[in-house]
Amino acid sequence: MTREERHALLGEEVLAEIRERVAQAPEPTDELVEKLRRIMTRPAGLVPQAAPAGETPPAAQAA
Repeated sequence: MTREERHALLGEEVLAEIRERVAQAPEPTDELVEKLRRIMTRPAGLVPQAAPAGETPPAAQAA
């Protein structure tokens, strides 16, 4: 959905309400920003690690 489509669907009154509420919200702390950055860059959790050379991953052994 494009920005124009969202605007047409919501209407100016609703968008003005949203903007007002956003303006009232406090700025996020540095800690919160860092936590959100981690979540957004790794939504599934831990970053997968490469297996050491010579080891066969369990999934490859089952195939």
